[in-house]
Amino acid sequence: MKTISLLLALAAALLAGAANAETGEQLLTSKGCLGCHGIDEKKMGPALKLAAAKYKGAETKLIAALKEGKGHPIKVDATDAELKAMIGYLAGQQAAPSKRAAPRPRAQAAPAKPAAAPAPAAAALDNATCLGCHGNEGFAMPGADGNVRALHVTKEKFESSVHGKRQCVECHKDITEIPHRQSAPRKVSCVQCHEALWATAQKENKTAANARLGVVVEQINKYMHSIHARPNRDDQSRTNATCYNCHEAHYVYPKDSAARTEWRLSIPDACGKCHAKQRAEYATSVHGKEVLEKRNLYAAVCSDCHTTHDIDTPEAAPTRLAITRNCGTCHVENLRTYTETYHGQVNTLGYAHTAKCFDCHGSHAIQRVSNPASMVHPDNRLGTCRKCHQDATAGFLTFEPHATSHDFARYPYVWIATKLMIALLVGVFVFFWTHTALWFYREYQDRQQRKGRPHVLADESLPLQGKQYQRFGPLWRLAHLVFAVSVMTLVLTGMAVFFADSAWAKIVMTAFGSPKVAAVVHRTAAAIMLGIFFVHLVYLVVRIGRNWRTFQWFGPVSLVPNWQDLKDIIAMFQWFLGRTPRPVFERWTYWEKFDYWAVFWGMAIIGGSGLMLAFPAATASVLPGWMFNVATIVHGEEAVLAAVFLFTVHFFNNHFRPDKFPLDTVMFTGAVPLEEFRREHALEYKRLLESGQLSRYLVDAPSRPMTLGSKVLGFTLIAIGLTLLVLVVSGFMARGG
Repeated sequence: MKTISLLLALAAALLAGAANAETGEQLLTSKGCLGCHGIDEKKMGPALKLAAAKYKGAETKLIAALKEGKGHPIKVDATDAELKAMIGYLAGQQAAPSKRAAPRPRAQAAPAKPAAAPAPAAAALDNATCLGCHGNEGFAMPGADGNVRALHVTKEKFESSVHGKRQCVECHKDITEIPHRQSAPRKVSCVQCHEALWATAQKENKTAANARLGVVVEQINKYMHSIHARPNRDDQSRTNATCYNCHEAHYVYPKDSAARTEWRLSIPDACGKCHAKQRAEYATSVHGKEVLEKRNLYAAVCSDCHTTHDIDTPEAAPTRLAITRNCGTCHVENLRTYTETYHGQVNTLGYAHTAKCFDCHGSHAIQRVSNPASMVHPDNRLGTCRKCHQDATAGFLTFEPHATSHDFARYPYVWIATKLMIALLVGVFVFFWTHTALWFYREYQDRQQRKGRPHVLADESLPLQGKQYQRFGPLWRLAHLVFAVSVMTLVLTGMAVFFADSAWAKIVMTAFGSPKVAAVVHRTAAAIMLGIFFVHLVYLVVRIGRNWRTFQWFGPVSLVPNWQDLKDIIAMFQWFLGRTPRPVFERWTYWEKFDYWAVFWGMAIIGGSGLMLAFPAATASVLPGWMFNVATIVHGEEAVLAAVFLFTVHFFNNHFRPDKFPLDTVMFTGAVPLEEFRREHALEYKRLLESGQLSRYLVDAPSRPMTLGSKVLGFTLIAIGLTLLVLVVSGFMARGG
């Protein structure tokens, strides 16, 4: 009974299969045979009726050959039964009787042979016809070089691509008939096709509807300037890489589609066809393992770092800069902190001679920092530093190239240094800008109320006609001029690096030629500034040493701050508020003393940190590497403080306050009119007058050429200073403080 049931089930299955089976004629179409073969005529392959006749009686051999791909371009995807059905159909066609021609009478001559009918116009080849062959799995043909070329196209994948609605012959323009002509196939020109389509879209005002096509044309223009589009060095008859060397032409998927996202995982393999060594290194890297092993769609592939269509040799500066920017696409915070170092500032300016991400971390074989093979692993870091800093010492190891002022736990020294500098800047500017604003307000109010300037009667016995009081001798004036020029040079070259992301910084650096040249100029100006300061220190030591016993540390001519300065500050603020008359001063006012001692502070902070950065090997031999981080912060922020203070507060105190505006030439001529001297330094005038020493300091008024030259020089320096102020403030604001 069980055996009968099995037989019935088998019979039912066979009957169902028979009911669904295709006929031999239908199979010839569905299996794609008629794409290359005709039943009666030769197309790309021989006529099927002739092939069937050739194997008459050896059908089993023919079936085996077709299924194994012997003597046939591909293995035929059909069962034995299906192949037998097709062969049987062809055999039946071969055996069908043909109509005989009626016999002609012997007496009549054979009529002239009619002219051959014109060949029918070749029908347009549609995609279905092409896929009749190329849609078969494993379809391949020998190429011009004799090697077999895979020619299979998966119908479903092609139709879901961006080219799926295009006809094959739109790209393969040399294919006009089947069988194909036996000439070398012409390479498809992706460039010409896309440019022609874009030109048509522009002509028909359809650019908005074909916006993506415009992007493709833009990418083509980039490609044309890339290293891939250049002639190959080994074979100049071809380019280094074409569009279809990188893209699978039949499977280019729409932007942001799931298939395209998945396709990016194949990019390393596509690049590896030419760059096998780099592909092998990449496979060992943290990026490569994520992509090739874990199939992480968000890990970096070749084009993420090297860019896509405008790729160029990594030896070129623009390429090195581009790769560094591309690292920041994923590592955003690391790129931001990198750009705050000197390495990164030069990179931002558009120059590639300082260390980039890959110089420290490696490129194709990059590893995690914790990996002993990593170039920045603690065991390897010093060797990595020595690639550029050949005399680097162990102190370099604690330098933090990605330190941030927002993380006290990881970078306490950077956090503390930043907060101290912020407090210093805020404290100085709040006090002195308030002082400046109130001073301007008080003098403006006095002028509005037409209050005259205080007048002090001079000793009529003195020969005052054409005389002025000399405040500064020639050497002091020369030192001031050279010091001022060196400081302005330092501000220009230093702030161009400190605010490297400002548009003006790149212009300044281009004017100098490069950051290397600017660095030489910066250090030369620093040497001059420090040299003048050092000479001044020597002068002070000698002068105080000679007059040690009689030197008045807090006397009227001393620049050492004292309690009277505090009283003067209070009195000055009371005058600002209109409560008391304006105070009178001795030789040095409290703001002049501040200007003087600020230089000492600046030389210690800016000069000291600058020397540390200029001589890193010497610094790291005695100090830990994190001192470079602190020195960078202190050097830059203190320079901003000095520049803004000089070109706002100092300029106002000496040139821009109403009773001095627009310029005080005393530091250029050395002398000041007696009336002004009596007003500005009434106590000194009185002291000198009463002691009879005033005449010792009287000099002839500057000549007209001297006065004119001083004004020209003064206005020039002020104009330069204000220009630098605008640059510094704009850079500070653009950086967000």
